[in-house]
Amino acid sequence: MSLIPFRSPLAVLASIALATTLGACRADRAETTGSLYPADYRARHPIVLADDTRSLDVFVTGTGHIDPRQRADIEAFLLEFRRYGRGTVILDMPRGVSPSLGAAVERTGAGIRRLGAENGVGGGQMVVTGYAVADPFLASPLRLSFRRLEAKVGNQCGLWPQDLGAGSPAFSARNETHWNLGCAMQSNVASQIADPVDLVRGRPEGRIDAVQRTMDINKLREGKDPSTIWRQDGKTSVKAAIDN
Repeated sequence: MSLIPFRSPLAVLASIALATTLGACRADRAETTGSLYPADYRARHPIVLADDTRSLDVFVTGTGHIDPRQRADIEAFLLEFRRYGRGTVILDMPRGVSPSLGAAVERTGAGIRRLGAENGVGGGQMVVTGYAVADPFLASPLRLSFRRLEAKVGNQCGLWPQDLGAGSPAFSARNETHWNLGCAMQSNVASQIADPVDLVRGRPEGRIDAVQRTMDINKLREGKDPSTIWRQDGKTSVKAAIDN
């Protein structure tokens, strides 16, 4: 006949308290993530591919002409649409501006449509719509927009599930990074990616420069250094340095 070992009331209470604490930690972790807490910022804020809207605001200049800076911006925007855009380009014209700006807005819109036709985005590829301005005395731009595939962070930045000042003791004891850490950096990295497909697969190998390769091999055979010598004297151009 075995005897049941005697346990003091303090030991029993300590065991109950420990089990309660561990259960609370498990419940908190399950409610937040459903599994282990993602310690890596790339797991908390992954970069994903999604359809998004690209837009360009064109402000009225003078009597409604397109200045060189805006012309370059519009042409670059239209080139991006031709390469990556989907659907049509939307030209939103401000409606309800002050009477002194009405004619200038129309001339600016006509200039944008003319640039679109010159850059291969004419006819039905550019749809003109209008929007009501909130304040007729504030600058109201003409807005170009289209849809394209973009890289972005899959969740919203600026979320703080745990208060850093007076948070959960269980969370603080784990010494884990707070949830929002790394979200802004991931967003900045995603915004700098020109072609989001590069995140999914690599590009095929391009054509080799056979002439340059032959020149470098000949220099090595002659005992010369084939590397490019860069001179920061303000006089040597990049093309001249490469040709030499």
